[in-house]
Amino acid sequence: MMSIGFYQKPGLYMKQSPQQVLLSTLLQLPILSLEQRIKLELEQNPLLEQDLEMEQELEEEQKLEELELKTDEEKENDEEEDKEYNEDEEEVDWDTILNDENNYEIKAPKDDSAETYSRPEVYEATLPEHLLSQLNMTKMSEIELAIGEYIIWNINEVGYLSCDVDIIAQNMDVSTEQVEKVLNVIHRLDPPGIGARDLQECLLIQLQDDPEQNELAIRVVKDYFDDFKNKRFEKIAKKLAISIEEFKEILDIIIQLNPKPGSGYLSLFDNTITPDVIVKKEDDEFKIILNDWNIPHLRINNQYKSLLLDKKNTCKKTKEYIKNRLESARWLINSIHQRRATIVRVVETIIKRQPEFFEIGSTHLKPMILKDIADEIQMDISTVSRVTNGKYVQTDFGVFELKHFFSEKIRRDDGEDVSNKEIKERIRKIMDEEDKKKPLNDSKIVEVLQKEGFNIARRTIAKYREQMEIPISRLRKVL
Repeated sequence: MMSIGFYQKPGLYMKQSPQQVLLSTLLQLPILSLEQRIKLELEQNPLLEQDLEMEQELEEEQKLEELELKTDEEKENDEEEDKEYNEDEEEVDWDTILNDENNYEIKAPKDDSAETYSRPEVYEATLPEHLLSQLNMTKMSEIELAIGEYIIWNINEVGYLSCDVDIIAQNMDVSTEQVEKVLNVIHRLDPPGIGARDLQECLLIQLQDDPEQNELAIRVVKDYFDDFKNKRFEKIAKKLAISIEEFKEILDIIIQLNPKPGSGYLSLFDNTITPDVIVKKEDDEFKIILNDWNIPHLRINNQYKSLLLDKKNTCKKTKEYIKNRLESARWLINSIHQRRATIVRVVETIIKRQPEFFEIGSTHLKPMILKDIADEIQMDISTVSRVTNGKYVQTDFGVFELKHFFSEKIRRDDGEDVSNKEIKERIRKIMDEEDKKKPLNDSKIVEVLQKEGFNIARRTIAKYREQMEIPISRLRKVL
């Protein structure tokens, strides 16, 4: 007979503090989403305000730097032009120049000259904004709303959950069941299927909106998904004891579903990419510039600080509220500074390990994994992953996602290590040049690469092909 009681079970668990959770969230946000997140915090937390004085000081410093960068030749040209306009002109009034918001040479971000002016675009909500606005209208507890926000910020650009439920539960210090409960609510927000963990779950969520009408379609996706995705339609029809014509009706229902529910919203992967980091070479050294000029500088509101210190006239409830908001504001400010420092450290280490890429070009990419960077800067691999995911760096050779610099190594027969990105491109080229009526299977591709000095297993070819979203030879065949 089982006895009921309390028991201790030893084990290793990783729990994050609220500040660590906030930092993790901010680390994975690209620059545009971070700007939106800060603006949202400014609206919701009265203790936060923009430090306009600091921003003005930084702007003036930037102006002075740009003025000092003028070459002697430019200065001479400026002097000659000035003489042409007014030979008796008095000394330049630097105060006027530094405070001139329309000076396009100094303040490029606020340039309103006719040449560079662009018409404001109509506002479009991002996917996270669209989901958060719906989440806040649900009848959820405060902890459930916090879990929901964490989930939403971990939904990728096509609408799938990119973080394991168990990890979310550990980081939020809640049960897996609580996370699953909130995730089920998010699945049924608009667009349906959002937050699914894979294509099968995404399709099932959409079909379950009308389970009676979609009964057979649900069975196909739920019980025969492997056959379905490999186009073994006759086999499925036989198992369901229906004709191929009846199966086509089911197929019509399934193909009308949205396999990428996150598409159609403003996201990190739209046509216009704003780089988070700029790397420039100056005097034989690489200079790292964070492209965060539009991120507001924050500080604590002094009026609320005074209220908190006023023990006589401020009630206990008000003090408690201010303390909570103050803690939240400090966490945000500290996390923003830590985010900046972490990104710079990661980019510095990438440059150190990939000097030929930044010197010569993208064809000189060396094999490198996340662990290499994590070990060198003594941080967790998950932290490096958050920093590099969805963020872009502008180089002399183009704009690249930070994850572009990471790849596994493949050793050639001559002992040289080659990036697996080079192998992937070779596989793609082989498939582009193959006979479409008799496409090469993975084993044949292995033979081609082996002749070129690459000793690669068939399962590795299959893995790379799947990563490049290239179907198997049977599905590439053209009749």
